[in-house]
Amino acid sequence: MIFNRYEWRLLLRVFLMFLALVAAAFVIVSGKPLYLVIFIPLIVYAVIEMIRFQKKAQDEVNQFVESIHYRDFSRHFDVRRAPNELKPLRKGFNDINTTFKLISRERETQYHYLQKILELVDTGILSFEEETGNISWINEAFKNLIGIPYLKSLHSLEKRDPALYHELTIVKPGDSKIITITRNQQLVKMLITASVMRSDNVLYKLVAFQNVSEALDETESKAWSKLLNVMTHEIMNSVAPISSLADTLKNRLQSPEITGAIQSSELEDLELGIDTIKRRSEGLLKFTESYRSLNKITKLDLNKILVRDLFENLASLMRPTLEKKHIELEIILRDPTLAIQADINLIEQVMINLLVNAIEAVKDREEPRLILSGELQNNSKTLVKVTDNGLGMPPELLDKIFIPFFSTRKTGSGIGLSLCKQIMLLHKGNIQVQSTEGKGSSFILQFIP
Repeated sequence: MIFNRYEWRLLLRVFLMFLALVAAAFVIVSGKPLYLVIFIPLIVYAVIEMIRFQKKAQDEVNQFVESIHYRDFSRHFDVRRAPNELKPLRKGFNDINTTFKLISRERETQYHYLQKILELVDTGILSFEEETGNISWINEAFKNLIGIPYLKSLHSLEKRDPALYHELTIVKPGDSKIITITRNQQLVKMLITASVMRSDNVLYKLVAFQNVSEALDETESKAWSKLLNVMTHEIMNSVAPISSLADTLKNRLQSPEITGAIQSSELEDLELGIDTIKRRSEGLLKFTESYRSLNKITKLDLNKILVRDLFENLASLMRPTLEKKHIELEIILRDPTLAIQADINLIEQVMINLLVNAIEAVKDREEPRLILSGELQNNSKTLVKVTDNGLGMPPELLDKIFIPFFSTRKTGSGIGLSLCKQIMLLHKGNIQVQSTEGKGSSFILQFIP
């Protein structure tokens, strides 16, 4: 075992103190106490040196502990100017600080890296203390999805959105469920998934939010398409023979042998009944045929379309109807070069359907008004809006108006908005509605580049 310089000096001090004590004891035992005058100062000096050495070491340790307590790993202990006995101690402290700084830097880098990842993903993340409800972290995606710029406590969400607050409090770790929230007067479907983690004896609940409206819309559209295929096929196969049979029976009733054998009043009743069957059968066939148009659109003729040209064509087409009903049409387009990739014929059909519905919505207003507008969002999505100042719709209808067969008008077929939605899904876009009862509605076409 090889001792360093510091250890040799420490052994020397201990050895000198030992010799002084042995000499003092020998003098006392020999009965020569006068000689203690020589050895006592040596003993006192050795004790003071040991105490001073220990105090220096203790001061160094206290300074190091203080820097650790305040996480000040940048502190440097000067080894060159230190007493020889303290140089190893200071060197050890510097090594420990260097290791701590490296670990801290790695953790900070990992934290920032993880934070950047969570900020870039489209999934909203909310973390809060399960016991107190205090928010520990939320990302930008959550703020954008929910429409809340700042949230300090989960309990403050109860006033803004009681339904969402209730769902967040009852969702269990490991569970996933789809909820519907209202954002900007739109119904948005969210998939929420919860998990828990414990840190410093505090239990945190993490909830992930994912907007699944578009995915569900596409799945729902495909499901309706399959249903309509089966339904129209079965209805037409069943009703077409009934209509044909009714036509045959009516011709037979007009033959001489039948007219001579049946009284005139009974013949009229039979003809009326057969006519009713034939008329209703043809009406049902025509009604079913109209729904087949939902499944006929399979291919798009995409071209670059200036939104300005689209609006001008629509204004020219709808001008006679608007003037006749004294409806004002306003076009708002800040960027005249705004363009979309679309099938002009299909998109014009969508816009015409929306304008016809908007005209119907404002017919009872004193100052009916429609607005066509377009804008480019920060995410490069193009929005085209048809807005009216009509009566609006209650919240419970907003999730139903795009369902085939559903209509709020007695004379409506329920095909218009369903067709609009399918056309937008074919364009890899979407259609949404914002509506406030008593103030009006806005239908938004969203085009993805």
